[in-house]
Amino acid sequence: MAQPAAAPAATPSSPSSDPAPLSGARLGLTAFALALGTFMMVLDTTIANVSLPTIAGNLGVSSDNSTWIVTAFAVANGVAVPLTGWLMRRFGVVRVFCTSVVLFTIASFLCGVAWSLNSLIAFRVLQGAVSGPMMPGSQALLISIFPPQKRATALGIWSMTTLVAPIMGPILGGYISDNFHWSWIFLINVPFGVLTAIVCWTNLKARETPTMKLPIDTIGLVLLVLWVGALQVMLDLGKNADWFNDPTIVVLTIVAAVGFVAWVIWELTDANPTVDLTLFARRNFWIGNLAFALGYAVFFANILILPLWLQTQLGYTATWAGLVAAPSGVVAVFLTPFVARLSGKIDARILATIAFGGFAVSYWMRSGYTTQASFSDFVLPLLVQGVSMSTFFLAMLTISLDRIPPERLPSATGISNFCRIVAGSFAASIITTAWDRREALHQSRLAEAIGTGVPYQMAADQLQRMGLNAAQAAGAVTRQMVGQAYLLASTDLFRLSAWLAGSLIVLVWLCRRPSAPSGPVAAD
Repeated sequence: MAQPAAAPAATPSSPSSDPAPLSGARLGLTAFALALGTFMMVLDTTIANVSLPTIAGNLGVSSDNSTWIVTAFAVANGVAVPLTGWLMRRFGVVRVFCTSVVLFTIASFLCGVAWSLNSLIAFRVLQGAVSGPMMPGSQALLISIFPPQKRATALGIWSMTTLVAPIMGPILGGYISDNFHWSWIFLINVPFGVLTAIVCWTNLKARETPTMKLPIDTIGLVLLVLWVGALQVMLDLGKNADWFNDPTIVVLTIVAAVGFVAWVIWELTDANPTVDLTLFARRNFWIGNLAFALGYAVFFANILILPLWLQTQLGYTATWAGLVAAPSGVVAVFLTPFVARLSGKIDARILATIAFGGFAVSYWMRSGYTTQASFSDFVLPLLVQGVSMSTFFLAMLTISLDRIPPERLPSATGISNFCRIVAGSFAASIITTAWDRREALHQSRLAEAIGTGVPYQMAADQLQRMGLNAAQAAGAVTRQMVGQAYLLASTDLFRLSAWLAGSLIVLVWLCRRPSAPSGPVAAD
């Protein structure tokens, strides 16, 4: 997460020295508000996951189209992250953070009153774009309001919110979808956003950071939005448009490819690039970020596909689908403080190996699911995943940010977050496409095997003896066949995920041993 770098030259109105830390009730209230800001933003990355079938049904669209609700937010947020450092140095951390919270609150209200899928996607794009500074801003401000000897406490508060929010997202989203209108998963942000903005501005406006006039890389930013947006739209539309047999998909692919090449060339030659690509000359940075992004992509794809399968095929409510995922977060929250203490003593590559190995075991265990699996059968692999979550972020950030000079850390953390967030959004589109394609393949194979021959006739006869007529028996057999096809598609993808996670261990050991972290690391 990009922390605002200290400006080399302050404006005349900027404070000449750092203000004293807060204390007492004022410190507690401000810390709570800052943590709440982080909580809201992270919550909105997962709160919609288990609610997609409900939202899709209410808006009259298919579940696969509803994944745009997740990917639109993620892509917009990812693109906004590289701008965070520039915004905070140009306008000040407090002003940018509070403005971001206000705009996020307005965007959340608009999402709640959306009248169609297209309007909801547009408002989710806005919500993701304006939320870019919320996490780095809250982290930097939390550190600044605590005394130096208590900054570990500040980072502990910040880290806990980033782990608790993904746990609460599916649970809260599921409960709201089952008991209230789905719009409340967004409207719930409004009162908390207002509280956060008022408390933070009231208590922190006198502590504004130094500002300076900086040029902005407009062309680089436009090219970034162009190629990322074109690639995401291509991935989301392709599954319903017969991919490269559709001219629109071909055009989007060309735009994404040309835009990417132009963006790389521009960023490498511009004097003030939006993204400092020269950092990729460092071995640990490019290998670490590659493993980080791919590992997160596999993780994000799996936390999206599991609740979709549970709800659309196995009859789980949104609440129970959220509760399936909850134990993994509880394990991660419990173990993270212990992992943080060990991180300075253990090679980060070992911690990363534990993370990817745990992910691989978790995904492999899921490949043994059946349509008769119980709640505990679904939870057990996710408990293993919780162990991996406790080591994954800290280990990968330690590796990828190894030996980065302090003045380049804002750019490095911004790039790391951009790569991870965008990889996750791309994975969400790819996994739903692969899921539907594998289901269609398995369904055709099952249809060929069963057909109208002896197996089909035996099943139909048995159902008719139980009181169903011929049409009802045929429908029941078809439903069972579709359910089995989705089961096979899901286990195929879980098995593939296990192999991908295991293979990333090799990438980790291509990095040199990183030095122990000596400062705050944002593990969001």
